[in-house]
Amino acid sequence: MPKITLSINQQDYQVEAPSGMPLLWAIREQCGLTGTKFGCGIAQCGACTVHVDGKPVRSCITPAASVEGKKITTIEGIAPKPDVLHEVQKAWIELQTPQCGYCQSGQIMSAVALLNENPNPSDSDIDEAMSGNICRCGMYGRIRAAIKQASAAIQQNDIL
Repeated sequence: MPKITLSINQQDYQVEAPSGMPLLWAIREQCGLTGTKFGCGIAQCGACTVHVDGKPVRSCITPAASVEGKKITTIEGIAPKPDVLHEVQKAWIELQTPQCGYCQSGQIMSAVALLNENPNPSDSDIDEAMSGNICRCGMYGRIRAAIKQASAAIQQNDIL
């Protein structure tokens, strides 16, 4: 079986990646990073969102071999340093954003990508950036509020 090296959260992992193996399964099963969730398997729900070279991608349909040599970030790697939460994670907790929580890793990854690109998004910017992430509990209002709170904290602390 072919082996590839994936750079995930600034650490290299050697994984066996048969042709077409989704990045999601390499991350979860071979690297042991289980924060990235399987939702639909067809890139419709956003639960599996990770960053590849800073851009949000659906890991359930992204072949692992296609991202060899690229910088992959999962929910486990978004914090600025160990034992410190990202501003988006802090806002999620403070506003009690999740209900069931299943989609939240993907929601947070999409929110972080948005704020990295646009630290002061409008409501329509948030709606557009988050449109590919489905929350079956309907916590969209809380998600938007958490993004706005994280945005304010990032701007106030000049974090980005």
